[in-house]
Amino acid sequence: MMFWYDHNVSGWGWFAMSIGMVLFWALIITIAVLLFRALTRPQEHTHITATPSPEDILRERLARGEIDEDDYRRRLNALHAGPLTKP
Repeated sequence: MMFWYDHNVSGWGWFAMSIGMVLFWALIITIAVLLFRALTRPQEHTHITATPSPEDILRERLARGEIDEDDYRRRLNALHAGPLTKP
């Protein structure tokens, strides 16, 4: 009957095998933890905020009180009229 110690493995060989086994299990556990965290983490939706339209800016200015309702309607009509043309 042959055992490992019959193959004349030095102390360094056992040490290297032990360290290798510890590193192997550390890698397996790390992968399992990272996978668990990735699967249980709430999904974060990254969305790009669009540039506000001129109408949105006018609406915000009216809401903040920077312009009054008459000024808001005048500017909104100017926006919807289109670009000014030079004669």
